[in-house]
Amino acid sequence: MEMVLEEAYSYCRDVTRRSARNFYYAFLTLPRRRRCAIYAVYAFCRLCDDVADESLPLEAKTLRLREIGEALDRTYDGRPDGSVFVALKDAVQRYGIALDDLREIILGVEMDLTRTRYGTFEELRQYCYRVASAVGLVCIQVFGYRDPKARDYAVDLGIAMQLTNILRDLREDAARGRVYIPLEDLGSLQYSEPELIRGVVNDSFRRLMAFEVSRARDYFRRGRQLLPLLPRHSRACPAVLYGLYSRVLDRIEERGYNVFERRVSLSSVEKVYLTAKLWLQCQVPFALRSS
Repeated sequence: MEMVLEEAYSYCRDVTRRSARNFYYAFLTLPRRRRCAIYAVYAFCRLCDDVADESLPLEAKTLRLREIGEALDRTYDGRPDGSVFVALKDAVQRYGIALDDLREIILGVEMDLTRTRYGTFEELRQYCYRVASAVGLVCIQVFGYRDPKARDYAVDLGIAMQLTNILRDLREDAARGRVYIPLEDLGSLQYSEPELIRGVVNDSFRRLMAFEVSRARDYFRRGRQLLPLLPRHSRACPAVLYGLYSRVLDRIEERGYNVFERRVSLSSVEKVYLTAKLWLQCQVPFALRSS
């Protein structure tokens, strides 16, 4: 059984290494057992996300998500199917991961299957909670948090990261007919949906992006309060994610908010540098409070 579990974790690690981009660097800072558990969580999220990305009819995607949900239920009943769920079962038992938080992730992917627009920020916030904050709540369970306030800050950090993803990926999402920026924001800042689909960069667009970046930074400021509440052995992981995603926002601003010309990304050198810097900071008690 131990060999089966090791192979399952190895599979999840390989999935993470291939697909995780920014996340993989952050995960490397964790102690081995917790890192393996996070690999299992990421592989589960990837399994869900892949359904939304597949070129299948809506009915087939909905069925696939239902099957994933049923497999998740069996995992909690002690009957996991396949490598991802074998590893996830061990992580769940070891760290007490709540079933409801994992179910929220599936609900977030279901929203992506049926919605391409969000009228208000409150509607978008629910989506961000499901696809990002719920993941954060799972992660802090693995990190070993004690203070209940950590949950609120993990929610804020997840929303900040998802808002950053949305701003970075405007071009790709528009090409797929998706507009995540709330329609109320487009209206109030006088930038039209057709302009967004065409990738028009004008004064209205820059005002819109400045507003959205400011909102994301507000969530980052609140989410940053999570860091000193975590054990030092796990603190670097969310600190690195905070640093990498904040840097993406910086890069968006540096480009004059033009995310249509080419995708905003960080080089491997930048990621390694930030990861090492933030890991070192986290070895000093409460260094992140003043840095």
